[in-house]
Amino acid sequence: MHAMITRRSWAVAGLTAAATLLLVPGPAHADRSPGSGSQGNADSGGGREGQDIVSVIRFSGATRGGGDSGGGGALKPVGDWSPPACWYEPRTAEQFRDQVERNYESTVNFPGQHSYAKAAVAQFRSKYKDGEYKNYNLKEKDEGNWWVAVRDPDRWLEDAAQKCDKEPFWVENGDPPPVANALTPELLAELAYNRLRLPDTKVSLAPEDTTKVNLPTWAWLDEAEFKPVSVTASVDVPGLDLRATTTARPDALRLAPGTPDARTHPASGECAPHGDGSIGTPYRKGRSDETPPCGLTYLRSSGKGTFKLQATITWKVSWTGTGNAGPNGLPSGSFGSDQPVAVEEVQSVNR
Repeated sequence: MHAMITRRSWAVAGLTAAATLLLVPGPAHADRSPGSGSQGNADSGGGREGQDIVSVIRFSGATRGGGDSGGGGALKPVGDWSPPACWYEPRTAEQFRDQVERNYESTVNFPGQHSYAKAAVAQFRSKYKDGEYKNYNLKEKDEGNWWVAVRDPDRWLEDAAQKCDKEPFWVENGDPPPVANALTPELLAELAYNRLRLPDTKVSLAPEDTTKVNLPTWAWLDEAEFKPVSVTASVDVPGLDLRATTTARPDALRLAPGTPDARTHPASGECAPHGDGSIGTPYRKGRSDETPPCGLTYLRSSGKGTFKLQATITWKVSWTGTGNAGPNGLPSGSFGSDQPVAVEEVQSVNR
């Protein structure tokens, strides 16, 4: 039997001083994936969840997940870059003490718990209570914070999430944490990138749902729907006040007709933004003979079914934050979806 891990509790791993305090999702055994974790809501993160301390980072704005039933989805970075899978963040001396003690009690009192798990949590507790440190540094609680490794709950089994393997350590107020991936405004901005919720990518079409063979179909993005979206990530603990806002703006629209028997306008299928930031041009009466600056022309009927028009928007991303007015660039991302388009033959009239 493996040591049990409660939901998002700090798990003590290993039997020696290499044990590491980490935030991981559950409920699950340590060697089993628990499925996806929540991504936060309009004002999420920080504080407690039941008796477990969760990440002190708070997210607000156009966030996704957390039981939010709204539409839209996540931004997929273009290229190989991805937001951090793990990082280090601060805990007050009281928070650190309470969680270590709870984890110790729940582990040693769990029915049938293995002796190696009990030994691991006891050794870990001893180091911070009456070993290398004394009583969790409570006497110095106003002079600094504990820093602990935290994993993205959706990615905690990835190799990248295992790189934050340093044991909890003490940092005095004003001193930089001596590790990579410690919270900074830029790292907060990268984590906020992962929380952006984008609108469903349904383009406006003319004709709207049913078009005709060889009839140019105009496509554009509704400016009221497709506008910049932002998420702010912040941390406010004694001795540390950091925040960053990440903003995504529509930058290009790519159309894929769903059949090779079609032409896109322009031929590349990429519709660039106009000078005012809008993408595509709404159809106006009297322009049916014109070639749309953004759109497509189907060359055959869809029969009794429909073609799946795939519309993908590329979003340009930037951030501003504490001590850095910016804007500073982050990798662009994309998000798309399918929408059905019925194509009919033009009916001829015999006289």
